[in-house]
Amino acid sequence: MATATSSPACQFLTHFGSPRPHPIIFSPISKQTHFQPYRIIANGSLRNNYFSPTPTISSNSPLLVKAQASINGEREPMVPPYNVLITGSSKGIGYALAKKFLIAGDNVIICSRSAERVESAVNNLREEYGEQRVWGTQCDVREAESVKNLVLFAQKNLGYIDIWINNAGSNAYSYKPLAEASDEDLIEVVSTNTLGLMICCREAIKMMLQQPRGGHIFNIDGAGSDGRPTPRFAAYGATKRSVVHLTKSLQAELQMQDVKNVVVHNLSPGMVTTDLLMSGATTKQAKFFINVLAEPAEVVADYLVPNIRSIPASGSWKPTYIRFLTGLKAYSQIFSRLAFGARRNRYVHED
Repeated sequence: MATATSSPACQFLTHFGSPRPHPIIFSPISKQTHFQPYRIIANGSLRNNYFSPTPTISSNSPLLVKAQASINGEREPMVPPYNVLITGSSKGIGYALAKKFLIAGDNVIICSRSAERVESAVNNLREEYGEQRVWGTQCDVREAESVKNLVLFAQKNLGYIDIWINNAGSNAYSYKPLAEASDEDLIEVVSTNTLGLMICCREAIKMMLQQPRGGHIFNIDGAGSDGRPTPRFAAYGATKRSVVHLTKSLQAELQMQDVKNVVVHNLSPGMVTTDLLMSGATTKQAKFFINVLAEPAEVVADYLVPNIRSIPASGSWKPTYIRFLTGLKAYSQIFSRLAFGARRNRYVHED
């Protein structure tokens, strides 16, 4: 997924860039801002069966409801088991996160554009964890009405959502220079990763403002989120850079509105051996970094979910950036590879 002018040692994967005097980057935010700073933590057709077309609560004035519930002290405590919603969760890291939340005892809603994949994923999870703990519905995050229906689905089946994870994303399975990208691919990437994220954040915030217990929203970043170049998938990197900016802006807006119990966080899974990543393993450099830095979705979820759950468990309402693959960890694994040959051919055969 990266390019190099000489050897893999000379240029870091685009997630981290080339070695610098201060290479360890714990957060894309490098300056203090006027809103609360980040607290750093380093290291999946069922809609017709369950969907109700009738809203259970009014959406006319979420800020008024917020003022009544949050400012007047009517906030409910957030205790487990948590109600969790994960977009893009019929496979990959989203599905792995769903499984881990279920193992922890939580209730989970999964969704995807594909009704067939959602149905298959829900059936598999229910066989293992029970029918009354996991639900699924088709949802296209690019369509506002679809996301609004997702909210109604969540309210009908669970009543409220404590943790909403915006995982749905796409690079159109395309790794090529921007000049060679098709119109369809560019629209797919931007409409999913940027517009879709904005719609999901908007609807999640509106829902959580009406919940006395509030809620936590987690936006998943990706290559390019730190501002470093992403050659061969420039559009994807640009949209992931916007994830961090959007999260910061939403944090500032919520603080300006004096919202005390709805928080937007960032979540960084690092390199995960999903179909999306492996489809780019076509160059020597990409194979090198995938073998050295990537981890299976289950391994990443094993780390992320306990850290996500620890935020409501602790009663914290401060924005947080949870990272699985830190700069220090990445450099350590690259050094081990160069010095000792560790992780060679771990996932893909290198020339």
